[in-house]
Amino acid sequence: MASSLERHTEAILSPMRRFVQDEAVSSIVLFVATVAALLLANTRYAETYFAVVELPIRVAAGHLQLEFHLRSLVNEGLMTLFFLVIGLEIKRELLVGELRDSRLAFTVLAAALGGMAAPAAIYFFANRQEPTLVGWGIPMATDTAFALGMLLLLGHRMPAGLKAFLVAYAIIDDLGAMTVIALFYSHSLGSGSLGAAGLCVLALIICNLAGLRHISIYLLLGVLLWLELVNAGVHGTLAGVLVAAAVPARPKHGRRWFLRTARQITNHLERLHDDRRDVGILGDPEQHAAVEAAEQVSRLAATPLRRWERSLERPVLLLVLPVFALFNAGIHIDSGLLQAVVSSPVSWGIVAGLLLGKVTGIGLLSWLAVKSSLGRLPAGVGMRHVLGVGLLGGMGFTMSIFIAGLSFSSPEQLDTAKAAILSASALAGIGGYLWLRFLTTAEPHAQLNKSL
Repeated sequence: MASSLERHTEAILSPMRRFVQDEAVSSIVLFVATVAALLLANTRYAETYFAVVELPIRVAAGHLQLEFHLRSLVNEGLMTLFFLVIGLEIKRELLVGELRDSRLAFTVLAAALGGMAAPAAIYFFANRQEPTLVGWGIPMATDTAFALGMLLLLGHRMPAGLKAFLVAYAIIDDLGAMTVIALFYSHSLGSGSLGAAGLCVLALIICNLAGLRHISIYLLLGVLLWLELVNAGVHGTLAGVLVAAAVPARPKHGRRWFLRTARQITNHLERLHDDRRDVGILGDPEQHAAVEAAEQVSRLAATPLRRWERSLERPVLLLVLPVFALFNAGIHIDSGLLQAVVSSPVSWGIVAGLLLGKVTGIGLLSWLAVKSSLGRLPAGVGMRHVLGVGLLGGMGFTMSIFIAGLSFSSPEQLDTAKAAILSASALAGIGGYLWLRFLTTAEPHAQLNKSL
């Protein structure tokens, strides 16, 4: 009976686990959170919604005195985990991923630079004589979760290398956005806290060089670094990237050690089992210790970089980003906002930057990189594919809203920027999907036939 119940339970839970692990699910959850925020901001619950979002919070620790609204704590605190994952992905890509191939990395880097420079230039020209020029960084970024989700909807129609290309340039986009935030959107800097933050970074580097791999050490230093950066006037999310850069990428022991030690443990456990067939693992401390040793051996042979990335990736995509959307995408839509979206240079700069700047910058610099023979595209990927993912790159959403919140203190300007970001992201997603669906499906097969 127990076995039957277990099978039925597994039959229910297995599809749920597969659903959660599906890469497209994060986009669906993010979309639902966005819609929920818009509904809450435009119904009878609007007053309660905005009261919760702006709830004041005070954090005091010794000489540190920090005051936030709940939304700011989400943006500077919870989003630090998002940037930690981004930092881990960047480091892995540089060490063993697509970016290790110098020619492919050159094309990806060119695409990312074009995808940042062209939108920023378009916004600059649209707002060059306005005080809203400060928002030039808004259309630079790409929302990796949304863009990848739209690409995955196309299934096997797309060449496998296209996903890697999109993720790689989107990650560099996010790194560029983080650099922009650190350099241009930080407040007046406090030298004392900035010096303390520098000591935290130095301690992280020493821990890496010393071979320390326990996550608690890096998390503790990361929290201290975050507090000091915020107190210094630097955006706290930078702490996520800095901690990621220090996370060890080497395992404590190599494959030979793992194979030898695992074989010894397995042989030992097999002997114990033969000698004590009537005793289960629970009732035999020595067998239980052998199983725990096998688990420890596996952990020591895995890299902290990959292990932490895998453990944080799903919670960040399924929890952190949706919470960010819930707290930031809620805007009250009325005739005044719609008029501002149509007439404001802010909205024109954002929409044109995300829709035209992204595809133009990514497409043009990718083409130049390939034509110069300094770069190459992934196998099966052509320029039509690049233009399609360039359109998907216009889905700025998360990072664009993030930078908009740093750019504008005026609620009216911020709502206008958010409305423009949401509109442009929706159009970019639909446009990119339709382009890839109907204008590129034959190209991978044609290339394959040609190679055969």
